[in-house]
Amino acid sequence: METVIFACVHNAGRSQMAASIFNSLADPNRASAVSAGTQPAERVHPAVLDVMREEGIDLSTAKPRLLTEQLARGASMLVTMGCGDACPFVPDLERRDWPLRDPKDQPLDVVRSVRDQIRGRVIALLRERGWSGDALRSSGSLAR
Repeated sequence: METVIFACVHNAGRSQMAASIFNSLADPNRASAVSAGTQPAERVHPAVLDVMREEGIDLSTAKPRLLTEQLARGASMLVTMGCGDACPFVPDLERRDWPLRDPKDQPLDVVRSVRDQIRGRVIALLRERGWSGDALRSSGSLAR
């Protein structure tokens, strides 16, 4: 079982979307995702809640959390979300950076665009690693 950490500074937007999309499309016997941040916010951005609800994903109970050594210890990959020098670094983890616009205080159309970019990147990662779940394998509609 592989664990991917999606991380950004506040863990209130991009990383929350990425982990939830990943978990909705991954084979749960092969991989799962968590999200975290280096300076967690108090809550997930309201616009992120709205655009994820449009996709049938409820993040209303999601809470931003700190990226800790303990959390990173069991992971195999760290995907940072375009936070530049503020992105976390975790030794011994494969790291990728997805340079994506921060959805904070953006209009819904921009947040939807970020969500859709994240979905495309998650799908590519799942297919590359052979972690795709039944929902992704059987439904082209999720791959948009």
